[in-house]
Amino acid sequence: MTLAEENGPEQRGDDILAAEYVLGVLPAEERQRASARIESDPAFARMVDRWEVHFAPLADAYPEVEPPVSVRRAIHHRVSREAAAQVDLWSSLVFWRGLAAAALTVLVLSIAMPYMSPPAEAPREMMVASLAAEGSPVKYMVMYDGGTGEIGLSHVAGERAAGKDFELWMVEGGKPISMGVIPVGSTMHMPVSPDMREKLAAGSVLAVSLEPSGGSPTGLPTGPVVATGNLRNI
Repeated sequence: MTLAEENGPEQRGDDILAAEYVLGVLPAEERQRASARIESDPAFARMVDRWEVHFAPLADAYPEVEPPVSVRRAIHHRVSREAAAQVDLWSSLVFWRGLAAAALTVLVLSIAMPYMSPPAEAPREMMVASLAAEGSPVKYMVMYDGGTGEIGLSHVAGERAAGKDFELWMVEGGKPISMGVIPVGSTMHMPVSPDMREKLAAGSVLAVSLEPSGGSPTGLPTGPVVATGNLRNI
């Protein structure tokens, strides 16, 4: 069940649904229904547009990834092959000369390729979570990038009281472990310590508590837990 289903329209369900649509975490059927609503419901479409703008800063820390050389080479090979198929190669003397040269090139590349090809890049681990709690106005959307070791947070709703801070926790075996005080702002990034990165996985529980300014003085939550949710793979 998604956060939008849990909260319902009376608790900003459409707004959360739009956010989850932009993040790409909705199940296929829900995403299809949301796509249809964008075409027929201007108000919902504006929510989606607003979330696209809102989440854009979260991507700033994630560098663009170049497609593998093998993919570009395969595309070039396919385009060249289809273009060549349109020419009457069999009647051309140039074809036979070119074929000999191409065969030599293929032979050279087959020998050199193992030494030329860069190692395949490991897939980046990306996870998201919707943090909310019944009876609490506080809502956060979280994105974790295993490649950079950073958590990106988007503040959806609910303000901290004067002299208070929100603190992010990971709950492991029923024990909360602090991940740090959440900076003030609509979107922000928090580094994750190496030991915490090893523990974060799909299904991990994240929680937000309300603490004195600067965070919990005890290393455990001292205030109410105002939002919680599970990480999910993208």
